[in-house]
Amino acid sequence: MEARTKTVEDWFAMVREGLLTLPRFQRFEAWRPNQIEGVLENILRVPSLPIGALLLLEVGDKELFHSRPLSGAPSPKGMPQMNLLDGQQRMTALWRSLIDDYDEFTVFVSLENEERPEIEIVKRYISKSGKRMPLWADIPAECLERNYFPVSILCPGSKGEHAMDEWTEAAETDKATDKAIMRLRQRLASYPIPFLSLPVTTEQETALDVFIKMNTSASPLKDFDIVVAQLEGAVGDSLHDMIAELNEKVPAAADYGKVEDAALAIGALLNGKPPLKRTYLDPAFGSELANVWDQVVVGLKRGVSFLRDEAIFNERLLPTEVIVYLTGALWAHVPVDGADQEGRARTLIRKAIWRASFTDRYLKTATTRAFADYKAIQDMIVNPVSSAAPDLFDEAQNPLPPAAELIRGGWPSRKDRLGRAIVAVSLYGGGYDFADGAKATADNVRFREYHHVYPRSLVQDQFPDHEVNSALNCALISWKTNRKIAAKNPKQYLEERGQDANATEEQVRHRLESHRVPYDDLINGDFRKFIETRANLIHTSMQKLCEGSVP
Repeated sequence: MEARTKTVEDWFAMVREGLLTLPRFQRFEAWRPNQIEGVLENILRVPSLPIGALLLLEVGDKELFHSRPLSGAPSPKGMPQMNLLDGQQRMTALWRSLIDDYDEFTVFVSLENEERPEIEIVKRYISKSGKRMPLWADIPAECLERNYFPVSILCPGSKGEHAMDEWTEAAETDKATDKAIMRLRQRLASYPIPFLSLPVTTEQETALDVFIKMNTSASPLKDFDIVVAQLEGAVGDSLHDMIAELNEKVPAAADYGKVEDAALAIGALLNGKPPLKRTYLDPAFGSELANVWDQVVVGLKRGVSFLRDEAIFNERLLPTEVIVYLTGALWAHVPVDGADQEGRARTLIRKAIWRASFTDRYLKTATTRAFADYKAIQDMIVNPVSSAAPDLFDEAQNPLPPAAELIRGGWPSRKDRLGRAIVAVSLYGGGYDFADGAKATADNVRFREYHHVYPRSLVQDQFPDHEVNSALNCALISWKTNRKIAAKNPKQYLEERGQDANATEEQVRHRLESHRVPYDDLINGDFRKFIETRANLIHTSMQKLCEGSVP
């Protein structure tokens, strides 16, 4: 990596000629006005202060990344010389300030102290009469009265010089002011900005890794964010537009996490590749994704519908994100009118998602393992006599937990995989609310809360924390019901809920048992017996689901 320096004038010449561009994975500008003030004041003061080094990637015969110009800059007419990997905010702030490209404000320099010039950013707005306010900011003579001149007249190059001549003539400045402005123009144009450059021989993945490590943003990009933006140019249309359209067609997909993550992973699987960064960075992946995009949409739509049928209503109930893209990719292969094949697919995919939820199969190297399982299960769906044997279905390699081990299922709000799987199973029988009797649905479950079936205050002094806060002591019920239960013992709050809701004991029993909650053990007051009985009930349902059957 080589360290060099260019002046502001040199950098601006490159921007104008389209020789310096931004990789498309770069986020758009995010600096606030005070940050713009700071970088300009560091440059214009005497002595000047550093504004930090840039990180660039030299471009050879072919760009490693699809690129775009800086905001407000002309589009490149040919191949750029460099991609700006880090320093976008500084360079964009300089460029847009000096070409007066901000609609929401105008950047001024104070004339009061030439050695320590202060930057003043004046907010602009449009009045009801359609005029840009305040009016004085566009009148040179009135600006001069306030000892201000626009920073845009310091812009290096002939356009900046022409803007300076026009402004000073309109403001009727004196020679001393003109000389001060010229000195500031020269100071800015000759200000050196150092940069580090990666050579043209740098590999794409290496450039990305360096970018991530050196990125100075308050919220640095993740690998996947980079991949999403990087693909936009490759698919011809904007991937963000495609994702927006996908959100309109399958709005429920957003309930399960980032739609773009699921879409790219499904696209990779449909193209016979693992959903890894290496796959997404392949130059051919963009066109490959476009080729299967219709299948991605269909698969995600049918997959989300299936997850809802399985009582996994949203990300809060999702034991592992793998099942979202695995389900979507598998459903993309199933003919809509293929009754026999659809029935076989439903059984196999049910088996897959619940075994993924209850086994440790995807705790490590999830994407590569999901790819291997996907290929085998997809073959089983398409071919009734397939001999494929996915490791996910191998009981020896990936055993289901016995009933006694279900106590390991932690409180589901803590993103505990086993805990979430247990709560999802508990909703499979309807998950009727204890008080209002409403069945759990994708619409109402988002307003429900995790409730300690045995109130924590009643048992926390007698039993270990991992049992008190186990998913086996959890039910997802409406917040109103949860508030009314408070710290009452189960028998008391169930009697009160039955009276308030005008429900019989049999109705209340049915509601609890729809959560796999053993009614008799609950009201008897034996917490340990309750936990053991519920573990067995959940375990029985788990086994049937993991066989592909409905409990």
